Amino acid sequence: MLIKEYRIPMPLSVEEYRIAQLYMIQKKSREESCGEGSGVEILENKPYTDGPGGNGQYTHKVFHIGKHIPSWFRSILPKAALRVEEESWNAYPYTRTRYTCPFVEKFSIDIETYYKSDTGNQSDVFNMSAAEKRQTTIDPIDIVTDPIPPHEYKVEEDLRLFKSVKTQRGPLRDDWIEEYNNNPGKTPIMCAYKLCKVEFRYWGMQSKIERFIHDVGLRKVMARAHRQAWCWQDEWYGLTIEDIRQLELETQLALARKMAQFSQAEEATEAMSGGPSTDKDQEVKEAISSIEAEEMVVNTGRETLQPRGVLTKQWSASSRSSRSSKRGVSPSRHSISEWRMESIARDSEDSSDEEFFDAHEDLSDGEEVFPKEIVKWNSNDFMDNIDSVDTEETPGMV
Repeated sequence: MLIKEYRIPMPLSVEEYRIAQLYMIQKKSREESCGEGSGVEILENKPYTDGPGGNGQYTHKVFHIGKHIPSWFRSILPKAALRVEEESWNAYPYTRTRYTCPFVEKFSIDIETYYKSDTGNQSDVFNMSAAEKRQTTIDPIDIVTDPIPPHEYKVEEDLRLFKSVKTQRGPLRDDWIEEYNNNPGKTPIMCAYKLCKVEFRYWGMQSKIERFIHDVGLRKVMARAHRQAWCWQDEWYGLTIEDIRQLELETQLALARKMAQFSQAEEATEAMSGGPSTDKDQEVKEAISSIEAEEMVVNTGRETLQPRGVLTKQWSASSRSSRSSKRGVSPSRHSISEWRMESIARDSEDSSDEEFFDAHEDLSDGEEVFPKEIVKWNSNDFMDNIDSVDTEETPGMV
């Protein structure tokens, strides 16, 4: 497990940030949902009592990520592997969010957040033990000075240029945090303290995948989202929590209609083609089993990991329900190591240049992360590719 504590100061009050964050989340959910293998489904959005942080709002979402990976890779994965589930407990100013993938039982992201009225200078917001502190890396994010990839830059989201019409705040200078510390109380300030725990317990892949998720899937996404929350303040400023709940309801209904339209079209296509094939599910199951088999061999004679109780059982049940194919006989070690995917090369040649994988966004046109001619695949080759992308995507990151 790789643990990092991100600290994100914002030139807003804690109360303003609550509205800004909720508005930003529902807006991005609408904008990033196209219904065709990409988007967000809001399954539940309801109040809860006596939960994480006390009383708050519970949401359960499903993120469809098919459009964010290349077609050749998408073609070999079952639907269960192309969805990530989010459960969130919002007891503001405390929130907790958990991400899981039904197809990958040993993967999880757990995020705890406290929102405080300071610049991020509190030493132990989460009351961690000495052992937990040794495991945790503190990583501050400055929404003004953190580098922005060229393809993500937008003039309207440049904090050095943006000035709010409604609040007259902005533009922000590079030393805006130092300026506040020199004149405390002159302008609003708050900080989001985010304790992020990423776990991907597959032997030979764990450290690289966990680091990749932190650098690309968490840090980069959070930095951009907070820049947008600031630059969209003329849209959310003056809204009440009741206004936000109404927007969330409208967003939930709009996304449900969009995803329903796509599901009907997909079912009609499958009916015309005679139904979906289960071969792909079986192949990917064998690939996951191969990693577990290697882990069992390496751990022979040593103490094995214990199951994670109720949470593990829930993930297992979810994973089983999402797989359409029946469990087959466990493959031999030889067949595992020689697992073939002849369709990869064919599908990669047919894929569009416009398709992308989030890890590759900053690569130049002449660079290739995955070779065009691929006949055999193993986890080590895949990890070498991700490691190289990780180095290029986040220079200087630990």
